[in-house]
Amino acid sequence: MMITLFVLAIVLLLPLLVRPSLTLQRAGRVYAFLAIAVLPIGAALAGLEAHMERSKTVAFCTSCHLMQRYGRSLHIDDVEHLAGQHYQYNRVPRETACFACHTNYTMYGDYTAKLRGLRHVWVQYLGTVPAQPKLYEPFNNRECLHCHAGARSFVEAVTHKSEPGRLLAIAENRQSCLASGCHATVHDAAKVATLPSWPQEEGK
Repeated sequence: MMITLFVLAIVLLLPLLVRPSLTLQRAGRVYAFLAIAVLPIGAALAGLEAHMERSKTVAFCTSCHLMQRYGRSLHIDDVEHLAGQHYQYNRVPRETACFACHTNYTMYGDYTAKLRGLRHVWVQYLGTVPAQPKLYEPFNNRECLHCHAGARSFVEAVTHKSEPGRLLAIAENRQSCLASGCHATVHDAAKVATLPSWPQEEGK
């Protein structure tokens, strides 16, 4: 779609370059408006949509050198590692696993998240990449509850029922899902090179 619109825009511009006098008539001006404004804008929007969809993928997220360790953490062969557990057991779509758990942080989040995403692109290519990335704010339980809220496995989990009011505290983000004793190990990117990996491909 994007390439088709781009090629069509180029083709429609050629007559105007060869015969600029076409714009002297009303029909020529309408043609010029379509060729110079409408189709290029349509191609740009189609391209933006394609790139936004691509930005949801794990391949895109891990295309930065700094994030490759986090991508490898999805394959850690240890159920205590939260990211790997969700990825390996298909609790999130594998192709868009990063986006599934970081919806407020990605280019698909609010306007602040979009600006942060653009800042990351700037830093990746023109700035100084930090040795250790950090979240802008503590991870909100809301991102977990997109999927887990109301699920029987979540509601009936022994640890969630171990004390009165715990489920409510989780729902209100007063008790973090990532607290010590809960799901404290998420990526463990610093140690990923020394940890065994789950072989995703059959027979690997």
